[in-house]
Amino acid sequence: MSKPMSMTSSSSGLRFRRLPAKAHSIVFPMVLSLLMSGIVSTIATLRAVGFQPDVLLKVIQAWGLSYVVAFPAALAVMPLVRRIVAVIVETPKP
Repeated sequence: MSKPMSMTSSSSGLRFRRLPAKAHSIVFPMVLSLLMSGIVSTIATLRAVGFQPDVLLKVIQAWGLSYVVAFPAALAVMPLVRRIVAVIVETPKP
């Protein structure tokens, strides 16, 4: 068992333990869908309404709705994506 690595913020001295390796299958699609839904929601919202005084609120609302759909969708399609990638990418030889 590897010892947990502490991460530190120099300004606040905040430390936290890393999650165990088995959390990877949930955390990876969680973070990926968070970032991707944010990027796509921001672009789509800006295209639809332009730069208005309340555009940040509109982006956050769109992002929230998008993430609620994106995270479960990412979990659902991850096995299919792994299979597709395995067909396309050569597996390294030990």
